[in-house]
Amino acid sequence: MLGLPIDDPGLTAFTAIIQFGAIIAVVLYFRSDISRLVTAWWHGLFRSESRQNQDYRFAWYILAGSIPIGIVGFLARGLIAGSLRNLWVVVAGLILWSAVMFMAELVGKQTRSERSLTLNDSLVIGLVQCIALIPGVSRSGATISAGLFRNLNRVTATRLSFFLAIPALVGAGAYEAVSEAGAVSVTVGWGPVLIGTVVSFVVAYASIAWLLRLVARHPITVFIWYRIALGVVVAALLATGVLSPT
Repeated sequence: MLGLPIDDPGLTAFTAIIQFGAIIAVVLYFRSDISRLVTAWWHGLFRSESRQNQDYRFAWYILAGSIPIGIVGFLARGLIAGSLRNLWVVVAGLILWSAVMFMAELVGKQTRSERSLTLNDSLVIGLVQCIALIPGVSRSGATISAGLFRNLNRVTATRLSFFLAIPALVGAGAYEAVSEAGAVSVTVGWGPVLIGTVVSFVVAYASIAWLLRLVARHPITVFIWYRIALGVVVAALLATGVLSPT
């Protein structure tokens, strides 16, 4: 919509770097949880009795669940920053993943809470998180759907999704900031990056509290209609030549 080349390396890096704002929001919102998890993890490294603590295991689950996207994101970085940066891919991601979200709500029993999480849950959800490297799928949509398929309740799946976002987005943003610093300077500029990061923080902080309250009372299928409508609108704009795919 802004007329920028969405497959440009500098713009790709920009969209990754501004997610630092969202990560700061997640860390601030969940600061007491994160402090508890880090403390339990640290104690568990040196004391065997502390390893029975659920927080110790949960901290390891987050780390383990973050490994797949780190590997896939690095190995497929050329594809992610290249041919996948296409609005037709976004349209497909928006519409097709909506069907997955619908099925997740339909078949998920939602009988399991955070205390029932296992390493297998974390690894499966971490693997599904890799699908969100396809533009339009949505990282939260992918991980929450995976959690529902594992019969986690929506709040547990959403909280885990936010925790898994921390290593994933920090890694992506840091890598792009270092490797594409020159391209960012030419294409976007660091002033807009700073502004985008601040806006990302404000919107993310408000969204976290809102989303947790929403999923406690409503299914994630409420987002399907928005996703399909947006996909149809973008497809129409592409088909009529109003927007360019790249």
